[in-house]
Formats: sequence, C-alpha cells, structure tokens
Amino acid sequence: MKIGVISDTHSLLLPKKLLEELSKVDLIIHAGDVCDKETLKTLRNIKELKAVQGNMCDSDVKQRLPLKEYVECEGIHIGVYHGHGSAREALTNAQEQFKGEALDIIIFGHSHQAFNKTIDGTLYFNPGSPNDVVRAPFFSYGLIEIRNGKIKAEISKL
Repeated sequence: MKIGVISDTHSLLLPKKLLEELSKVDLIIHAGDVCDKETLKTLRNIKELKAVQGNMCDSDVKQRLPLKEYVECEGIHIGVYHGHGSAREALTNAQEQFKGEALDIIIFGHSHQAFNKTIDGTLYFNPGSPNDVVRAPFFSYGLIEIRNGKIKAEISKL
C-alpha cells in the first residue's frame, strides 16, 4: 500500500506535480490545515482521503473532520494529528496526543517542516507543506509505503 501524506495546504493552490503524484497512491492522508471544503473535495476526487482538522481550518471544515484520526493499513497502526501552539513544539504535541497508545506511525503537521524519524519504535512523520513554506526552506509532501509489515517513508521536495 502506498500512502500520499500532505499537511498545511491552507486553501492555497495545490501544485500540479503533487496532484499527479497523489493520483498514483492508494490513500491520501492530510494532517490538518486543509482549511476549506473545496480542497477537501479536490483531494477526495483523487483517492480515498483521511484527514484531520487543523488550527486554521474554517468552521465548516472543523465540523467535518476529527481532531485525531486512526488508520490501519496492512496491520500497521497510524495516528494522525495536526498540532497546536508553537510550531517548534509540533513533535512534542504529537507525542503527547498519542501517549501510551501502541502506534507504528504518528503523522502530524503544523510546523510546515518535514520530519521523518523513528523514536522508540514509532515513526514520527511530518510531510511539511506542498505550497506554504512558512518556517520551512522548501515545499514538500510525503510518501509512505507499507509492504509485508515493513514501512518505507520518504519526504519528497517539490
């Protein structure tokens, strides 16, 4: 299974290359700050979408999306959460949200900075933002491939 991971799109135009790459995955996960229902519709028209609300989402999107999402793909357990507060504390906030839960991957956003690191047996993955480089040196998205219980995760620059 191949998962396209994005976050912090903030109602901005989604890059053509990103849309092309998302059309090749089995599932899209958006880690918050979609911000508007038109972007949700665009993504849902590409592939199955799992998404969480972010701190900047309009009230209509917040009513449609949960704060946290749980996804299971081929026996791999994934938690998804956007984040809040200081962007510098995005990882810490994600860790706190899922404290004590047995998850293989925790996907988060908020900081706009790509992050791909295994800590204490859990992969912490932030795809960065594909179209808003606030606090980040480049646009990016993530790809996670799950095959035979193995996880391969990478950050792709746009």
